[in-house]
Amino acid sequence: MKRPWFHLVGLLAFALAILTTVKGHASAPAGRYAIANGAVYDTKTNLTWQQIISVGMYTQAEAGSYCATLGLNGATWRLPTMREILTIVDLSIGPPGPTIDTTAFPGTPGGFFWTSTQYSGTPVNYWSAQFQYGFAYGNTKTDTSYVRCVFSGRGSGSR
Repeated sequence: MKRPWFHLVGLLAFALAILTTVKGHASAPAGRYAIANGAVYDTKTNLTWQQIISVGMYTQAEAGSYCATLGLNGATWRLPTMREILTIVDLSIGPPGPTIDTTAFPGTPGGFFWTSTQYSGTPVNYWSAQFQYGFAYGNTKTDTSYVRCVFSGRGSGSR
């Protein structure tokens, strides 16, 4: 006597295994980030990040001005370097991302984010980090991208 329900149960178990393996969300190790007052302190790198990104998209020069005038928690914010921004990329998260800890950084789109690092020494291109796949890319400074500001150390806002 055939047992068709065995096949159905096996198929459901296989589908469940696939769905639980390809989640699309990972979180940093416990204690990696301290979150308070709109800022995220990274205990691994000693950098404090703006938790919620800028509302709009900016050219590279506008992004630098945005960070310089942010004023969040009384800190002196700036654009991150390419090395700095790549420290918050989480490559354990697959496409479509975002390849970042969404508990620490909610609402992060999978788009490009400006850095202060010039690309190949050219004055018209700067590196950006792309959070859909988690890679670095050189953009023309007149393109528009998202901004996430940073400062070195732990400020009064993230205890």
